[in-house]
Amino acid sequence: MRHRGRAMKTITNVVLAGLGGQGVIKASDILADAALRAGLDVKKAEVHGMSQRGGSVTSDVRFGGRVLSPMVPRGEADFLVVLAPSEVAVTLPLLRTGGVLLSPDLVPDGALPNKRSLNVALLGALSHYIDLPSEAWLDAMKAALPERLQAVNEKAFALGRKLAAEGVTIS
Repeated sequence: MRHRGRAMKTITNVVLAGLGGQGVIKASDILADAALRAGLDVKKAEVHGMSQRGGSVTSDVRFGGRVLSPMVPRGEADFLVVLAPSEVAVTLPLLRTGGVLLSPDLVPDGALPNKRSLNVALLGALSHYIDLPSEAWLDAMKAALPERLQAVNEKAFALGRKLAAEGVTIS
């Protein structure tokens, strides 16, 4: 039983949320790919809602030694990454007690060279907490994003990681 409890603890639950067009799905794709590249079992689920019209979008990513279900149970997210301020209160019940909320106010206005890279900046902040090799993150970003967007997104990722390291992350 003790071993089983430890195995359960090895699963990391991440919920990403925002509005259609903000890159929630792209960010979850990068996270899932980075975990896969690190040799972990990964499951992912998405709820698009009215994503085509700027409606709510969430994506659950679970990874670890062995993951059976793609859905993060309500109140069990270890990390909640939210791209739209309006979605923070709506999704907060998904976060476990003691979990980490990474919200858009982590990144100061004007700090990003491209506003559309907020999703990658928040992934950078998330990477501060999740023990995945940096090569896995960078390779996953390279695989998911066009070459012309690589440099700006690498800067956004580094900025998010730096801000998280400075302890500016919990809203």
